[in-house]
Amino acid sequence: MLIRKEKKRKILIFDDDVMTLEVISLIFSEKGYEVSVSETTYNILGIVDQIKPDLIIMDNWIPDRGGVEATLLLKNNEKYSAIPVLFISANIDIEKLASYSYANDYIQKPFDLDHFEQKVTFLLNI
Repeated sequence: MLIRKEKKRKILIFDDDVMTLEVISLIFSEKGYEVSVSETTYNILGIVDQIKPDLIIMDNWIPDRGGVEATLLLKNNEKYSAIPVLFISANIDIEKLASYSYANDYIQKPFDLDHFEQKVTFLLNI
């Protein structure tokens, strides 16, 4: 009998708020996801290439490029454009920013954890 071990889904989080990173990492690690984090978008293509995430959670206010520019860099690159990006921000224009950067979805901070989990589950199952 052959038993196939299912591969853990990978989530990569870009956020400079350490508390947000800890909370999101803990929640999704406990749900069985492999979670990686970065507090900056410096060398974003190298990080994404190394981790090969199934989903990217991108904060708008993050050092180096900023969330919009970093997401545009990913979405305009053929190698990474299919990776879903969930844009997160406290900015009141988050819907416009997410749309402009071609993010797949967005959620405003502070967020409801159940709603956040629903969005992640949906994006991972596209």
